[in-house]
Amino acid sequence: MVNTKEFRVVFVSTESYDNALLIAKILISENIAACCTVIPNIKSFFGWQGTLVERNENLIIAKTSEANLNILESRVTELHTDEVPEIISLPLSESSSGYLSWMQLAIGDR
Repeated sequence: MVNTKEFRVVFVSTESYDNALLIAKILISENIAACCTVIPNIKSFFGWQGTLVERNENLIIAKTSEANLNILESRVTELHTDEVPEIISLPLSESSSGYLSWMQLAIGDR
C-alpha cells in the first residue's frame, strides 16, 4: 500500500437514482473523478427545517484528487436536485500503487 494524501473519496447522496447516475457519468466524462460507484436504495434520516426526514437515497462514492474537489463540488451542486446536497470528502490515506497510478491517468492534472 502507498501512503498518499492527494487523493479523496467523496460521498454524495441523491434522492433520485437517475440523478445519481447523471452526476456519476458527468463526473467521469469531464475527468473530475476517476471512478464513481452508485449504491442504490439506502435509507437516510436527517433533520431539515425543523422536521425529521426519512427517505430512500442513492449513494455516489467518487474517487478523485484534492485538486478536483472545488470543481466536483461545483458540478454536483449544479446537477443535484437537493437545495443543499450532501458532499463529504475524506482523504484517501492508503491505496495500492497501481490504483493510484490509474486514478492519476484517469483524472489528469488540473
